[in-house]
Amino acid sequence: MTVRTDLWDVATEQYGFVTTRAARELGVRPVELAKLANRHQLRHVTHGVYRFDQLPVTDRDEYMLAVLWTGSDQAALSHETTLAVHELCEVNPDQIHLTVPRQKRIRRDGGGGYMLHQQDLEPRQLGWWEGIPTVTPATAIDQCIDYGTPNYLLTTAIKTARKRGAITEMEAARLRQKLGRRQ
Repeated sequence: MTVRTDLWDVATEQYGFVTTRAARELGVRPVELAKLANRHQLRHVTHGVYRFDQLPVTDRDEYMLAVLWTGSDQAALSHETTLAVHELCEVNPDQIHLTVPRQKRIRRDGGGGYMLHQQDLEPRQLGWWEGIPTVTPATAIDQCIDYGTPNYLLTTAIKTARKRGAITEMEAARLRQKLGRRQ
């Protein structure tokens, strides 16, 4: 197999994106990504992230890029972004919310459209949406209560998540109680 083929396989799972970290894990030196970009085989998108433009663009690309931009394999969509992508309420965040571990310090450009939160998440608090790491609906609602998302949106999110079976009745009751204490 060639370097390009190995990277292509990763990119097809990540909406066309590949990171220097993923390249290293394949035994490919990051300089090879730069060489592919110089030959127009890849496009440099942001620090440590490249894209194969031969793969189609989707409306989910911006979310995958946000997670990859962090450089953390523990990053996940969170807060109001998770509520929005799961269509739990009519929230329309003006930034993509991401949660990274507390010890992760991000010192790179390109995050102007992102709202970073630091929280150590347990495996049970993590899930997936369309192949992109995200917090679970219960965790997102919990985060949004602390964040200050309006009550009417969170009441709708709890109701919708419960109706769809995305949260248990026990989780819904706990979240309603926490929301009630905030008022």
